Amino acid sequence: MTDFMTRARAAEEAMRQVFPATPLQRNIHLSERFGADIWLKREDLSPVRSYKIRGAFNAMRKQPEQDLFVCASAGNHAQGVAFMCKHLGVKGVIFMPVTTPQQKIHKTRTFGGDQVEIHLIGDYFDDCLAAAKAWCAEKGGHFLSPFDDEDVIEGQASLAVEIEEQLGRVPDHVVLPVGGGGMSSGVVTWFGDRTHCLFVEPAGGACLRAALAAGHPVTLDHVDTFVDGAAVGRIGEKTFDLLRNVHLSDVHVLSEDRICTTMVEMLNIEGIVLEPAGALAVEAVEDIQSFVRGRTVVCVTSGGNFDFERLPEVKERAQRYSGVKKYFILRLPQRPGALKEFLGILGPDDDIARFEYMKKSARNFGSVLIGIETSKPENFVRLFAHLEEAGFTYTDITNDETLAQFVI
Repeated sequence: MTDFMTRARAAEEAMRQVFPATPLQRNIHLSERFGADIWLKREDLSPVRSYKIRGAFNAMRKQPEQDLFVCASAGNHAQGVAFMCKHLGVKGVIFMPVTTPQQKIHKTRTFGGDQVEIHLIGDYFDDCLAAAKAWCAEKGGHFLSPFDDEDVIEGQASLAVEIEEQLGRVPDHVVLPVGGGGMSSGVVTWFGDRTHCLFVEPAGGACLRAALAAGHPVTLDHVDTFVDGAAVGRIGEKTFDLLRNVHLSDVHVLSEDRICTTMVEMLNIEGIVLEPAGALAVEAVEDIQSFVRGRTVVCVTSGGNFDFERLPEVKERAQRYSGVKKYFILRLPQRPGALKEFLGILGPDDDIARFEYMKKSARNFGSVLIGIETSKPENFVRLFAHLEEAGFTYTDITNDETLAQFVI
């Protein structure tokens, strides 16, 4: 057993004083769907509904003389630090992006109580990270990185310790979501070459893939904050040192809309609430199903801090990705019966979700924004064919992100 493994096991044992091990559950639905033995490591069931409490616990327990901790977080690390501040009776100053979901801000306040103060700064994680480090340098305190810290990495590795103990063996594959790399680097270091690890990133925050391609950490030009738990613009230096030998073929990048399909599926079928980052590993199994068939796979559901006010957006994104909802701009003739003619073209499963005149004038044609929901994607083939036969002119804008963000 390596020194790292000894320390990770000691961290896992010490954690039992604060919270129980999170469950490792075999998922029948996913196992039958993909023909594999699929287990979920339910980090969404930790006291702060994410694995981040592990790193915060381990790093803070190693600073017994420290009475002030400072951190930057998109939400989950903040909750872990806040929880431990209250548990240990120490002060915490927490920096979070202004764009952080309100649910995560509220829970951070709840977990920390009077022990923490929260500063909302910047639109992106990297903005508040810089602000937190500047504050710490000026006023003191121990800066606690959400991922780029040896003690944090060691604490996150306790997750792997539990997987091996609960399963009674090493799984064939472990699927890991990646943000700054704290958890994934810890798990990889624990298992070494004893299992095959796969890594999943959101398209709007694929910092591991960028670093592997460049051979060193790089800063992304743009970060999409939808998958807030993994929306990191630059992977950590320490975490990348532990991940630099990962093969690019083992890194899967998923679109934000696609991730939403798993969030909806797991909620509707399993009653499991996952935040976008928490759904990454489960959704990635579809891409590797032929590879993992008949094997044991552990997917880390890294977090369940989901603000249900975002549910309509998640459903919308999932429907668009699945092809059962489309938006298009219709050029509608300004004559009696034109609207009725259009309505007659709709099939029995087609439902109008949006109907809005985009331009009103005395011209012979008007532009109409139309949203249609249907039961299966192929219904749109029939609908568009009938529109063309009837002489209607339309433009499908469903996947035009630049246009869609202004009108949908």
